Amino acid sequence: MGTTERRQREKEQRKTAIIDAAERLFFSRRYEDVSMDDIAREVELNKATIYLYFKNKETLFATIVLRGVEILKEKYLACMGTPAPGIVKVALMGQAYYRFSQEYPEYLRLIHFYGSERFSGENPYTAEIGKGYGTCRRILRDAVQKGIDDGTIRDDLDPFLTSMYLMTSFMGILSMENRWKLAIEAEGFSYEQFAGEFFRFIMPALSPGEGSHRMDVRDFAAFGFHVTEPPAQEKKKRPEP
Repeated sequence: MGTTERRQREKEQRKTAIIDAAERLFFSRRYEDVSMDDIAREVELNKATIYLYFKNKETLFATIVLRGVEILKEKYLACMGTPAPGIVKVALMGQAYYRFSQEYPEYLRLIHFYGSERFSGENPYTAEIGKGYGTCRRILRDAVQKGIDDGTIRDDLDPFLTSMYLMTSFMGILSMENRWKLAIEAEGFSYEQFAGEFFRFIMPALSPGEGSHRMDVRDFAAFGFHVTEPPAQEKKKRPEP
């Protein structure tokens, strides 16, 4: 390896170390409670060095948000690649979003916080985050179109609008305030039950009338659909590079 290649590799390793250090802090604290000085101490670098890689704290925060969005996108792509009817792919994507919230709760928290519109649209990562979420929504739209084509989803629905209804519903359920979760529990239901029942609620609205292609949500289990399956004891962290 030549000198130029070695320096480039060291530069990328240093950048990754900065992001990893910032991620640990943002995962454990509120955005307002993390400073560039804190990040510099965490990564054991001079603050001026960090500014060589990131313009400001917002840009660094957005980089971490983008990591989470990329994980979600990969989950959606895996669902789309599953050999299953279109309506099942849609359900699997909803399950994937739910599983993402269980496996990577801090990424989800950061993603929703970034979407609060408090951040600058001039941040170069904002477009990348929007592009990543847009890709997820387009994958969901393609799953809806697949269902229309194979007859498992009504053909009078618009794929784009349907994907928007579903995506915003997923986001709303998974960003629910604790007071609403307490209200659900007060009626004798768990939050996991509530999330799972969403699919029994919404699938009839997507399904065609009686016919050979109509599926019951209970049939989805054959394709790995178990949205209320308890998460693993140890929560997953960002995949190793």
